[in-house]
Order: sequence, then C-alpha cells, then structure tokens
Amino acid sequence: MSRIRVGIGGWTFEPWRDNFYPKGLPHARELQYAAGKVTAIEVNGTYYSTMKPATFAKWRDETPDDFVFSLKANKFTTNRRVLAEAGESVERFIASGLAELGPKLGPVLWQFAPSKKFDPVDFEAFLKLLPAKVDGLPLRHVMDVRHDSFKTPEYLALARRHQVGTVFTDSDDYPSFADVTGDFIYVRTMRAQSSLPQGYEPQVLESFAGCVRAWAQGDEPEGLPRVEPPRPSGAPRDVFFFFISAAKERNPAAAMGLLERLSLV
Repeated sequence: MSRIRVGIGGWTFEPWRDNFYPKGLPHARELQYAAGKVTAIEVNGTYYSTMKPATFAKWRDETPDDFVFSLKANKFTTNRRVLAEAGESVERFIASGLAELGPKLGPVLWQFAPSKKFDPVDFEAFLKLLPAKVDGLPLRHVMDVRHDSFKTPEYLALARRHQVGTVFTDSDDYPSFADVTGDFIYVRTMRAQSSLPQGYEPQVLESFAGCVRAWAQGDEPEGLPRVEPPRPSGAPRDVFFFFISAAKERNPAAAMGLLERLSLV
C-alpha cells in the first residue's frame, strides 16, 4: 500500500497568522495546529542550523501519530565545490538527532545550488556517502537538483542505480522534470497565486490530485515534462507533495484543498 502525504514548507510564517492560524493562537502551538490540517511538513530550518535531538523529539511529540517530516539537509553538505569531500558533513547532519523522529521521519532532501552542474564522477561519490540507515531507522534520500545539466539520461541512470529520488520541481525558475528515479515521488510545486483563495484554480488542484493518484498506483501521469519517456507501470509508491514558496500565504489552503480532493481529510 502506498501512502500519500501533502503538506507545506515549515510552520512559522507571519502571514499565516492572518489567514491560516486562528487569531490569538500561541506561537508555540502552531506546529500542533498545522499538523492537524496537513499530513507532512518540509523543514527548512535544518538547512541553515544544526538542530539538537531534543528538538526533533519535541516535533515528534507535538504531531499526530501518522504525521511525517521531510528534512532539508544542512547547506554545508551540498554547497561545496567538491561533493566527494562532504563525508564528515553528511555524517554530522545524519547524527544530529534525526532518529528521534522515529516513524515520522520522511525523506531527507539534499538541495543543490542553481550553479551546481552535474559532474557524474563527483556526484556518484556524493551518493555513496549517503547512509541507508540511522540508528536502525531506514533513510530515504531525495535530490533537489537545480541546474539544467542534470536533465540527462546519465543523471537519471545514476540516481536509479543508487536508489535515490529526484524532486519534481513544478516551477519556471528551476529545472522541471518528472522522471522517476526512486521508489517514491517527491513534488515541490511553486506556482501559488495570492489572488486565488486556495492559491490555484480548482481545475489545477484536480489535476494535481489525478497525478498523485497515478503516482501512488505505480503509474506515471501524462503531460508532465520529462527527460525520457514514461516507464511502464510499477509497484505502488509513496507520494510526498509539498506546496512551497510562490504566494506562500496561500500554501496551507492549497494543501488542504488537495487533501480534500484526494479524500484524505
């Protein structure tokens, strides 16, 4: 059985206190509230700062049993000229307390700078540094590549060989390709519009729902940008779908709108 997760980036955003969080809600209860409205959150704070195990444990305890956090790896692991030299940084991030999340730990997202070009030898060396487990907990890794040089069959083959996912970034600002490289799907859509109550036209949210259902069933939706033709249907997949950036104030409503269309609320 596949699991579908729909969510937002973070939970601390001033404008959400006007159109998402109830008026007067204490800031300390915002995570608890958000986790009751969406089914996953992508944490951006771990990209900038090293968290303590107690912080991850606190997030775990403040969220529902079936909730999931995706964690963006620390920028010091990926913002470097030679990725093969990131071993110590990778180990430090993985050992910083991620295992405290237990079953609430979703994919670890490794985000690369828009200027980072695909170097097959160096990138494979980096992928070999990524551990399969932490304290016995299986890890899933997903690559957020942001340079057009990654839009090649060579990159896709490399990612598939190492069983890592690739972010489908639905955006005009970064490479946008939906080729599947792992056993799960990870989408970051960045097109919310402030003029729309749910950030997107209803038919767009319906289209998202159709894509999510297809991916979850092991199929590949039609009409998406790809490097290679869609592959034959496979096993059911977990799907992680995040509304990120753009008109960020609308993203919670967009996520809730998609969950409703998927009958997951």
